[in-house]
Amino acid sequence: MTNMIQSILNRRMLVSLLHGFSAGIPLLLIGSTLQAWMTDANVDLTVIGMFSLVGIPYSLKFLWAPLLDRYLPPVFDRRRGWILIFQITLMVSIAMLGFSNPAASPMMIALMAFLVCFFSASQDIVIDAYRRELFEDDELGFASSLYVNGYRIAMLVSGAMALYLADHISWQMVYVIMSLMMLIGIITTIFAPSSPTNLVPPKTLQAAVVEPFIEFFKRDGALMLLLFILLYKVGDSMASAMTTPFILKTGFTKTDIAAIAKTFGMAATIGGGLLGGIIMLKIHMNKSLWIFGILQAVSTFGFSILAMVGMNHYVLTGVIAFENFSSGMGTAAYAAFMAALCNKKFTATQYALLTSFMALPRTVISSGTGYMAKNLGWEMFFIVCTLAAIPGMLLLFKIAPWKGDHIESHVDDVIKADA
Repeated sequence: MTNMIQSILNRRMLVSLLHGFSAGIPLLLIGSTLQAWMTDANVDLTVIGMFSLVGIPYSLKFLWAPLLDRYLPPVFDRRRGWILIFQITLMVSIAMLGFSNPAASPMMIALMAFLVCFFSASQDIVIDAYRRELFEDDELGFASSLYVNGYRIAMLVSGAMALYLADHISWQMVYVIMSLMMLIGIITTIFAPSSPTNLVPPKTLQAAVVEPFIEFFKRDGALMLLLFILLYKVGDSMASAMTTPFILKTGFTKTDIAAIAKTFGMAATIGGGLLGGIIMLKIHMNKSLWIFGILQAVSTFGFSILAMVGMNHYVLTGVIAFENFSSGMGTAAYAAFMAALCNKKFTATQYALLTSFMALPRTVISSGTGYMAKNLGWEMFFIVCTLAAIPGMLLLFKIAPWKGDHIESHVDDVIKADA
Protein backbone atom coordinates (compact mmCIF):
# COMPACT_ATOMS: atom_id res chain seq x y z
CA MET A 1 0.00 0.00 0.00
CA THR A 2 2.84 2.38 0.92
CA ASN A 3 4.60 1.68 -2.37
CA MET A 4 1.42 2.43 -4.32
CA ILE A 5 0.95 5.76 -2.50
CA GLN A 6 4.57 6.66 -3.23
CA SER A 7 4.00 5.77 -6.90
CA ILE A 8 1.00 8.11 -7.04
CA LEU A 9 2.19 11.04 -4.93
CA ASN A 10 5.51 12.08 -6.40
CA ARG A 11 6.95 14.89 -8.49
CA ARG A 12 7.27 12.82 -11.66
CA MET A 13 3.53 12.06 -11.69
CA LEU A 14 2.74 15.77 -11.30
CA VAL A 15 5.02 16.48 -14.26
CA SER A 16 3.09 13.94 -16.36
CA LEU A 17 -0.23 15.63 -15.48
CA LEU A 18 1.03 19.15 -16.26
CA HIS A 19 2.74 18.04 -19.47
CA GLY A 20 -0.62 16.61 -20.53
CA PHE A 21 -2.16 20.03 -19.88
CA SER A 22 0.55 21.69 -21.98
CA ALA A 23 -0.03 19.22 -24.83
CA GLY A 24 -3.82 19.68 -24.75
CA ILE A 25 -3.99 23.49 -24.95
CA PRO A 26 -3.23 23.91 -28.70
CA LEU A 27 -5.60 21.29 -30.14
CA LEU A 28 -8.94 23.14 -30.00
CA LEU A 29 -7.30 26.51 -30.65
CA ILE A 30 -6.77 25.34 -34.24
CA GLY A 31 -9.96 23.25 -34.20
CA SER A 32 -13.46 24.02 -32.92
CA THR A 33 -12.47 27.24 -31.10
CA LEU A 34 -10.87 28.63 -34.26
CA GLN A 35 -13.95 27.57 -36.24
CA ALA A 36 -16.16 29.53 -33.82
CA TRP A 37 -13.96 32.62 -34.26
CA MET A 38 -14.07 32.31 -38.06
CA THR A 39 -17.85 31.87 -37.96
CA ASP A 40 -18.14 35.05 -35.88
CA ALA A 41 -16.04 36.78 -38.54
CA ASN A 42 -18.44 35.57 -41.28
CA VAL A 43 -15.78 33.51 -43.05
CA ASP A 44 -17.25 31.29 -45.80
CA LEU A 45 -18.17 27.80 -44.60
CA THR A 46 -16.16 26.18 -47.40
CA VAL A 47 -13.04 27.97 -46.16
CA ILE A 48 -13.77 26.93 -42.56
CA GLY A 49 -14.13 23.31 -43.67
CA MET A 50 -10.80 23.41 -45.49
CA PHE A 51 -9.09 24.47 -42.27
CA SER A 52 -9.22 20.89 -41.03
CA LEU A 53 -6.18 20.35 -43.27
CA VAL A 54 -3.99 22.40 -40.92
CA GLY A 55 -4.12 19.40 -38.56
CA ILE A 56 -2.09 17.21 -40.93
CA PRO A 57 1.12 17.42 -38.81
CA TYR A 58 -0.61 15.40 -36.06
CA SER A 59 -0.90 12.46 -38.48
CA LEU A 60 2.58 12.81 -40.01
CA LYS A 61 4.69 13.50 -36.93
CA PHE A 62 6.61 10.25 -37.32
CA LEU A 63 8.31 11.83 -40.37
CA TRP A 64 10.42 14.27 -38.33
CA ALA A 65 10.46 12.36 -35.03
CA PRO A 66 13.84 10.76 -35.98
CA LEU A 67 15.41 14.24 -35.95
CA LEU A 68 14.35 14.66 -32.33
CA ASP A 69 15.83 11.27 -31.46
CA ARG A 70 19.09 12.02 -33.25
CA TYR A 71 19.97 15.63 -32.39
CA LEU A 72 20.53 17.13 -28.96
CA PRO A 73 18.90 20.50 -28.15
CA PRO A 74 21.06 23.51 -27.25
CA VAL A 75 19.59 23.72 -23.72
CA PHE A 76 18.97 21.25 -20.89
CA ASP A 77 19.02 17.54 -21.67
CA ARG A 78 17.95 15.41 -24.63
CA ARG A 79 14.20 15.56 -23.97
CA ARG A 80 13.53 18.57 -21.71
CA GLY A 81 15.45 20.88 -24.03
CA TRP A 82 13.26 20.10 -27.05
CA ILE A 83 10.10 20.22 -24.94
CA LEU A 84 11.01 23.69 -23.67
CA ILE A 85 11.81 24.96 -27.18
CA PHE A 86 8.48 23.77 -28.59
CA GLN A 87 6.53 25.13 -25.61
CA ILE A 88 8.05 28.59 -26.13
CA THR A 89 7.39 28.52 -29.88
CA LEU A 90 3.81 27.42 -29.15
CA MET A 91 3.25 30.31 -26.76
CA VAL A 92 4.49 32.78 -29.38
CA SER A 93 2.64 31.23 -32.34
CA ILE A 94 -0.69 30.98 -30.45
CA ALA A 95 -0.44 34.69 -29.58
CA MET A 96 0.43 35.53 -33.20
CA LEU A 97 -2.55 33.49 -34.37
CA GLY A 98 -4.73 35.64 -32.12
CA PHE A 99 -3.51 38.84 -33.76
CA SER A 100 -4.36 37.58 -37.25
CA ASN A 101 -7.59 38.57 -38.99
CA PRO A 102 -9.79 35.66 -40.17
CA ALA A 103 -11.92 37.77 -42.52
CA ALA A 104 -9.16 39.89 -44.08
CA SER A 105 -6.28 37.38 -44.08
CA PRO A 106 -7.49 33.75 -44.10
CA MET A 107 -4.16 32.61 -45.59
CA MET A 108 -2.25 34.18 -42.69
CA ILE A 109 -4.62 32.49 -40.23
CA ALA A 110 -4.02 29.18 -42.03
CA LEU A 111 -0.24 29.64 -41.88
CA MET A 112 -0.25 30.50 -38.18
CA ALA A 113 -2.63 27.64 -37.38
CA PHE A 114 -0.36 25.26 -39.30
CA LEU A 115 2.65 26.46 -37.29
CA VAL A 116 0.75 25.97 -34.03
CA CYS A 117 -0.14 22.44 -35.15
CA PHE A 118 3.46 21.66 -36.18
CA PHE A 119 4.92 22.88 -32.88
CA SER A 120 2.14 21.08 -30.96
CA ALA A 121 2.78 17.78 -32.76
CA SER A 122 6.52 18.21 -32.14
CA GLN A 123 5.88 18.85 -28.44
CA ASP A 124 3.76 15.68 -28.34
CA ILE A 125 6.61 13.64 -29.85
CA VAL A 126 9.12 14.65 -27.20
CA ILE A 127 6.74 14.60 -24.21
CA ASP A 128 5.68 11.04 -25.13
CA ALA A 129 9.33 10.00 -25.38
CA TYR A 130 10.21 11.73 -22.10
CA ARG A 131 7.34 10.03 -20.26
CA ARG A 132 8.34 6.60 -21.56
CA GLU A 133 11.95 7.10 -20.46
CA LEU A 134 11.13 8.69 -17.09
CA PHE A 135 8.82 5.99 -15.71
CA GLU A 136 9.32 2.34 -14.94
CA ASP A 137 7.03 -0.09 -16.75
CA ASP A 138 4.77 -0.67 -13.74
CA GLU A 139 4.27 3.12 -13.40
CA LEU A 140 3.39 3.77 -17.04
CA GLY A 141 -0.32 3.07 -16.63
CA PHE A 142 -0.92 5.69 -13.96
CA ALA A 143 1.50 8.18 -15.55
CA SER A 144 -0.30 7.80 -18.89
CA SER A 145 -3.71 8.28 -17.25
CA LEU A 146 -2.53 11.50 -15.61
CA TYR A 147 -1.16 12.74 -18.93
CA VAL A 148 -4.43 11.99 -20.73
CA ASN A 149 -6.48 13.65 -17.99
CA GLY A 150 -4.25 16.73 -18.06
CA TYR A 151 -4.85 16.83 -21.81
CA ARG A 152 -8.61 16.68 -21.33
CA ILE A 153 -8.61 19.42 -18.69
CA ALA A 154 -6.67 21.61 -21.12
CA MET A 155 -9.28 20.95 -23.81
CA LEU A 156 -11.94 22.29 -21.43
CA VAL A 157 -9.84 25.42 -20.98
CA SER A 158 -9.11 25.97 -24.69
CA GLY A 159 -12.64 24.93 -25.66
CA ALA A 160 -15.44 25.78 -23.21
CA MET A 161 -13.51 28.45 -21.28
CA ALA A 162 -12.23 30.13 -24.46
CA LEU A 163 -15.75 30.28 -25.93
CA TYR A 164 -17.10 31.75 -22.70
CA LEU A 165 -14.38 34.42 -22.64
CA ALA A 166 -15.09 35.27 -26.30
CA ASP A 167 -18.57 36.44 -25.29
CA HIS A 168 -17.00 39.05 -23.01
CA ILE A 169 -13.63 40.03 -24.53
CA SER A 170 -12.10 40.11 -28.01
CA TRP A 171 -10.91 36.94 -29.74
CA GLN A 172 -7.42 38.47 -29.83
CA MET A 173 -7.35 38.67 -26.03
CA VAL A 174 -8.75 35.14 -25.76
CA TYR A 175 -5.83 33.77 -27.78
CA VAL A 176 -3.32 35.83 -25.78
CA ILE A 177 -4.72 34.35 -22.57
CA MET A 178 -4.58 30.85 -24.07
CA SER A 179 -0.95 31.44 -25.12
CA LEU A 180 -0.09 32.36 -21.52
CA MET A 181 -1.48 28.97 -20.43
CA MET A 182 1.67 27.51 -21.99
CA LEU A 183 3.62 29.03 -19.09
CA ILE A 184 2.32 26.13 -16.97
CA GLY A 185 4.13 23.69 -19.25
CA ILE A 186 7.25 25.87 -19.50
CA ILE A 187 7.63 26.14 -15.72
CA THR A 188 6.96 22.40 -15.38
CA THR A 189 9.67 21.54 -17.91
CA ILE A 190 12.26 23.82 -16.26
CA PHE A 191 11.81 22.14 -12.88
CA ALA A 192 11.09 18.60 -14.15
CA PRO A 193 13.57 15.76 -13.51
CA SER A 194 16.28 15.33 -16.12
CA SER A 195 15.73 12.64 -18.71
CA PRO A 196 17.88 9.50 -18.21
CA THR A 197 21.49 10.04 -19.27
CA ASN A 198 22.27 6.37 -19.94
CA LEU A 199 20.27 6.36 -23.19
CA VAL A 200 22.60 7.07 -26.10
CA PRO A 201 20.96 8.72 -29.14
CA PRO A 202 21.51 7.26 -32.64
CA LYS A 203 24.96 8.23 -33.95
CA THR A 204 23.78 9.19 -37.46
CA LEU A 205 20.63 10.55 -39.03
CA GLN A 206 20.37 7.42 -41.17
CA ALA A 207 20.41 5.31 -38.02
CA ALA A 208 17.75 7.53 -36.45
CA VAL A 209 15.49 7.14 -39.48
CA VAL A 210 16.01 3.48 -40.37
CA GLU A 211 16.90 1.61 -37.18
CA PRO A 212 13.67 2.33 -35.22
CA PHE A 213 11.60 0.70 -37.97
CA ILE A 214 14.02 -2.19 -38.50
CA GLU A 215 14.14 -2.86 -34.74
CA PHE A 216 10.36 -2.82 -34.43
CA PHE A 217 9.48 -4.88 -37.49
CA LYS A 218 12.05 -7.60 -36.79
CA ARG A 219 10.23 -8.45 -33.56
CA ASP A 220 8.11 -11.58 -33.54
CA GLY A 221 4.50 -10.60 -34.18
CA ALA A 222 5.27 -6.96 -35.09
CA LEU A 223 2.45 -6.82 -37.65
CA MET A 224 0.08 -8.39 -35.14
CA LEU A 225 1.00 -5.66 -32.64
CA LEU A 226 0.16 -2.98 -35.19
CA LEU A 227 -3.10 -4.73 -36.03
CA PHE A 228 -4.00 -4.79 -32.35
CA ILE A 229 -3.26 -1.05 -31.99
CA LEU A 230 -5.54 -0.46 -34.98
CA LEU A 231 -8.40 -2.61 -33.67
CA TYR A 232 -8.41 -2.31 -29.85
CA LYS A 233 -10.50 0.87 -29.74
CA VAL A 234 -12.05 0.73 -33.22
CA GLY A 235 -15.58 0.03 -31.94
CA ASP A 236 -15.29 2.81 -29.38
CA SER A 237 -14.03 5.23 -32.07
CA MET A 238 -16.83 4.32 -34.48
CA ALA A 239 -19.49 4.87 -31.81
CA SER A 240 -17.96 8.16 -30.66
CA ALA A 241 -18.07 9.56 -34.20
CA MET A 242 -21.88 9.32 -34.21
CA THR A 243 -22.71 9.91 -30.54
CA THR A 244 -23.66 13.60 -30.84
CA PRO A 245 -25.88 13.20 -33.96
CA PHE A 246 -27.54 10.17 -32.32
CA ILE A 247 -28.33 12.09 -29.12
CA LEU A 248 -29.78 15.03 -31.04
CA LYS A 249 -31.86 12.87 -33.39
CA THR A 250 -33.19 10.90 -30.41
CA GLY A 251 -34.83 14.14 -29.25
CA PHE A 252 -32.40 15.52 -26.70
CA THR A 253 -31.42 19.19 -26.81
CA LYS A 254 -28.03 20.85 -27.21
CA THR A 255 -28.34 21.84 -23.54
CA ASP A 256 -28.66 18.14 -22.68
CA ILE A 257 -25.46 17.46 -24.62
CA ALA A 258 -23.63 20.30 -22.85
CA ALA A 259 -24.79 19.28 -19.38
CA ILE A 260 -24.73 15.49 -19.66
CA ALA A 261 -22.62 14.38 -22.61
CA LYS A 262 -19.91 17.07 -22.32
CA THR A 263 -19.59 18.29 -18.73
CA PHE A 264 -20.76 15.19 -16.84
CA GLY A 265 -19.24 12.91 -19.46
CA MET A 266 -15.85 14.64 -19.19
CA ALA A 267 -15.88 14.19 -15.41
CA ALA A 268 -16.64 10.48 -15.87
CA THR A 269 -13.80 10.16 -18.41
CA ILE A 270 -11.30 11.80 -16.06
CA GLY A 271 -12.49 9.60 -13.19
CA GLY A 272 -12.20 6.48 -15.33
CA GLY A 273 -8.70 7.43 -16.43
CA LEU A 274 -7.55 7.96 -12.85
CA LEU A 275 -9.11 4.73 -11.60
CA GLY A 276 -7.70 2.83 -14.57
CA GLY A 277 -4.22 4.14 -13.81
CA ILE A 278 -4.51 3.17 -10.14
CA ILE A 279 -5.77 -0.30 -11.05
CA MET A 280 -2.78 -0.75 -13.35
CA LEU A 281 -0.49 -0.14 -10.36
CA LYS A 282 -2.06 -3.23 -8.76
CA ILE A 283 -2.50 -5.58 -11.72
CA HIS A 284 -0.24 -5.90 -14.75
CA MET A 285 -1.00 -4.56 -18.19
CA ASN A 286 -2.29 -7.81 -19.67
CA LYS A 287 -5.25 -8.09 -17.30
CA SER A 288 -5.95 -4.36 -17.59
CA LEU A 289 -6.24 -4.59 -21.37
CA TRP A 290 -8.71 -7.47 -21.02
CA ILE A 291 -10.89 -5.89 -18.32
CA PHE A 292 -10.98 -2.40 -19.79
CA GLY A 293 -11.53 -3.71 -23.32
CA ILE A 294 -14.57 -5.73 -22.25
CA LEU A 295 -15.99 -2.73 -20.36
CA GLN A 296 -15.53 -0.57 -23.47
CA ALA A 297 -17.49 -3.01 -25.62
CA VAL A 298 -20.30 -3.34 -23.07
CA SER A 299 -20.55 0.44 -22.74
CA THR A 300 -20.90 0.82 -26.52
CA PHE A 301 -23.83 -1.60 -26.41
CA GLY A 302 -25.45 0.78 -23.92
CA PHE A 303 -26.22 3.17 -26.78
CA SER A 304 -28.27 0.42 -28.43
CA ILE A 305 -30.32 0.22 -25.25
CA LEU A 306 -30.80 4.01 -25.33
CA ALA A 307 -31.90 3.72 -28.99
CA MET A 308 -34.57 1.18 -27.92
CA VAL A 309 -35.72 3.23 -24.90
CA GLY A 310 -35.79 6.58 -26.66
CA MET A 311 -35.56 9.99 -25.02
CA ASN A 312 -34.97 9.29 -21.33
CA HIS A 313 -32.59 11.58 -19.41
CA TYR A 314 -31.83 8.98 -16.74
CA VAL A 315 -30.85 6.36 -19.31
CA LEU A 316 -28.80 8.92 -21.24
CA THR A 317 -26.93 9.90 -18.07
CA GLY A 318 -26.22 6.28 -17.19
CA VAL A 319 -25.06 5.35 -20.69
CA ILE A 320 -22.85 8.42 -21.04
CA ALA A 321 -21.34 7.95 -17.57
CA PHE A 322 -20.56 4.26 -18.16
CA GLU A 323 -19.23 4.84 -21.69
CA ASN A 324 -16.96 7.73 -20.73
CA PHE A 325 -15.77 6.03 -17.55
CA SER A 326 -14.83 2.80 -19.33
CA SER A 327 -13.32 4.70 -22.26
CA GLY A 328 -11.10 6.61 -19.84
CA MET A 329 -9.89 3.34 -18.34
CA GLY A 330 -9.30 1.81 -21.77
CA THR A 331 -7.35 4.83 -22.98
CA ALA A 332 -5.06 4.66 -19.93
CA ALA A 333 -4.17 1.02 -20.68
CA TYR A 334 -3.92 1.70 -24.41
CA ALA A 335 -1.46 4.60 -23.98
CA ALA A 336 0.64 2.64 -21.49
CA PHE A 337 0.70 -0.38 -23.81
CA MET A 338 2.03 1.68 -26.73
CA ALA A 339 4.65 3.31 -24.51
CA ALA A 340 5.79 -0.10 -23.27
CA LEU A 341 6.31 -1.26 -26.86
CA CYS A 342 8.93 1.43 -27.52
CA ASN A 343 12.64 0.74 -27.45
CA LYS A 344 14.00 3.54 -25.26
CA LYS A 345 16.80 4.10 -27.78
CA PHE A 346 14.23 5.24 -30.36
CA THR A 347 11.34 6.32 -28.15
CA ALA A 348 10.34 9.46 -30.05
CA THR A 349 10.20 7.79 -33.47
CA GLN A 350 8.53 4.54 -32.43
CA TYR A 351 5.90 6.21 -30.25
CA ALA A 352 5.11 8.71 -33.02
CA LEU A 353 4.67 5.79 -35.44
CA LEU A 354 2.34 3.93 -33.08
CA THR A 355 0.20 6.96 -32.24
CA SER A 356 -0.10 7.85 -35.92
CA PHE A 357 -1.32 4.31 -36.58
CA MET A 358 -3.68 4.59 -33.62
CA ALA A 359 -5.33 7.63 -35.24
CA LEU A 360 -6.47 5.66 -38.30
CA PRO A 361 -9.76 4.39 -36.78
CA ARG A 362 -10.65 7.92 -35.70
CA THR A 363 -10.00 9.39 -39.15
CA VAL A 364 -10.36 6.72 -41.82
CA ILE A 365 -12.54 3.92 -40.44
CA SER A 366 -14.93 6.29 -38.64
CA SER A 367 -15.50 8.28 -41.84
CA GLY A 368 -18.10 5.76 -42.98
CA THR A 369 -20.08 5.64 -39.73
CA GLY A 370 -22.66 8.16 -40.96
CA TYR A 371 -23.51 5.94 -43.93
CA MET A 372 -23.73 2.90 -41.63
CA ALA A 373 -26.03 4.63 -39.14
CA LYS A 374 -28.28 5.93 -41.92
CA ASN A 375 -28.75 2.49 -43.47
CA LEU A 376 -28.68 0.25 -40.39
CA GLY A 377 -30.64 2.39 -37.94
CA TRP A 378 -29.23 3.51 -34.59
CA GLU A 379 -29.91 0.33 -32.65
CA MET A 380 -28.19 -1.96 -35.16
CA PHE A 381 -25.40 0.56 -35.78
CA PHE A 382 -24.30 0.50 -32.14
CA ILE A 383 -24.57 -3.30 -32.07
CA VAL A 384 -22.17 -3.39 -35.04
CA CYS A 385 -19.83 -1.02 -33.16
CA THR A 386 -19.95 -3.40 -30.18
CA LEU A 387 -19.11 -6.38 -32.40
CA ALA A 388 -16.25 -4.40 -33.97
CA ALA A 389 -14.44 -4.68 -30.62
CA ILE A 390 -14.25 -8.49 -30.88
CA PRO A 391 -11.27 -8.80 -33.30
CA GLY A 392 -9.12 -6.61 -31.08
CA MET A 393 -10.12 -8.59 -27.99
CA LEU A 394 -9.33 -11.89 -29.75
CA LEU A 395 -5.82 -10.62 -30.51
CA LEU A 396 -5.26 -10.31 -26.76
CA PHE A 397 -4.98 -14.12 -26.59
CA LYS A 398 -1.72 -13.74 -28.50
CA ILE A 399 -0.63 -10.19 -27.63
CA ALA A 400 -1.34 -10.17 -23.89
CA PRO A 401 -2.71 -13.48 -22.55
CA TRP A 402 -4.54 -13.19 -19.23
CA LYS A 403 -2.10 -15.42 -17.33
CA GLY A 404 0.90 -14.71 -19.50
CA ASP A 405 4.00 -12.62 -18.84
CA HIS A 406 3.72 -8.86 -18.85
CA ILE A 407 3.87 -7.41 -22.35
CA GLU A 408 6.62 -5.11 -21.09
CA SER A 409 8.92 -8.04 -20.30
CA HIS A 410 8.81 -9.25 -23.92
CA VAL A 411 9.78 -5.79 -25.13
CA ASP A 412 12.63 -5.62 -22.63
CA ASP A 413 13.91 -8.97 -23.89
CA VAL A 414 13.96 -7.65 -27.47
CA ILE A 415 15.77 -4.51 -26.37
CA LYS A 416 18.39 -6.42 -24.40
CA ALA A 417 18.94 -8.82 -27.28
CA ASP A 418 19.30 -5.91 -29.67
CA ALA A 419 21.86 -4.29 -27.38
